Amino acid sequence: MIQPGQTYRSLSNRHHPTDGPTRIRIANAPIGAADIDGMRKVQVVTLTRDGRKIRPRWMRADRLHTTATTRDGKARRTGYVLEDT
Repeated sequence: MIQPGQTYRSLSNRHHPTDGPTRIRIANAPIGAADIDGMRKVQVVTLTRDGRKIRPRWMRADRLHTTATTRDGKARRTGYVLEDT
């Protein structure tokens, strides 16, 4: 279950390969708001290396995953995976 305060890391390094994965934090739990496709959204912020919270935005909840692998055991290539907290 997605909860405020959880931290996720990007599964794709194509944007900043030298900086490591992008990390985001959930700022607001899923709400009833949905986009055109009917997907629920969560409010997230990007975490900088020094822990600052920047770039607040809404993101589709289906981009957030609890594991880095699919049900078939294959590695996910897109989205964000929950970090151990």
